[in-house]
Amino acid sequence: MKDTIGKLRNVIPMSGKNEQIAIVPSLAISLQEAKVRINMLEQFVKEFMTEGIDYGQIEGFDKPTLLKPGAEKLCDIFGFSKQVSIINRIENWEKGIFAYEVKVTLISKQTGLMEAEGIGTCNNKEKAYINQDPFSVINTLLKMAKKRALIDAVLSATRASGIFTQDIEDLPKSASIKGGDEPVTERQLQMIFRTVKEINMLPEVARELMRMQYNVEHSTMLTKQQASSFIQDLLLLKEQP
Repeated sequence: MKDTIGKLRNVIPMSGKNEQIAIVPSLAISLQEAKVRINMLEQFVKEFMTEGIDYGQIEGFDKPTLLKPGAEKLCDIFGFSKQVSIINRIENWEKGIFAYEVKVTLISKQTGLMEAEGIGTCNNKEKAYINQDPFSVINTLLKMAKKRALIDAVLSATRASGIFTQDIEDLPKSASIKGGDEPVTERQLQMIFRTVKEINMLPEVARELMRMQYNVEHSTMLTKQQASSFIQDLLLLKEQP
């Protein structure tokens, strides 16, 4: 019996009156191979993924947040196929309450084995949808749940959580950033201008939003903290299906 265990795991005998066996699991890959994989992933992100499209960098957070186009790119480079299933849904047409829970399973095209599963939910009581007509956002809710499940699965399968943080919706808006009361940075301004353009938002609409939220007339009057929150809002709008 001990020989069998020894073949499967590393066995370390412990001295003492009642001898005990400590089971130490062996690594599936070498430390060197693990390092190479991490370096390759970081290099791919650096060379082939674009800030503002594949991921969003918000000042004040150590890691960028992975966006749907970036998750799709990682699926392609890692050779994953996707299986999507709705595992729970609430559709109350009388009360106008809609919620979806989606599971995305990533399958290796090379081996046919499951690499990871991700779960994503979305409902019309969330802050982004609560003031909208519930019957007009049903498709959006389902797509957002799918997107969240995809990103969850990709972060697990690629071990990319060390590079990217959680989804934009989960970033704490109230989190303070270093030097938050200082003036907005040039990098933040560029991010605001680029994202406003990408989502086809009229400049006057963006100014009105800043006026309502921060009581400023122009983006150059924002603080670093305010600019970080505004960028987060813009990226969230960009992520809407």
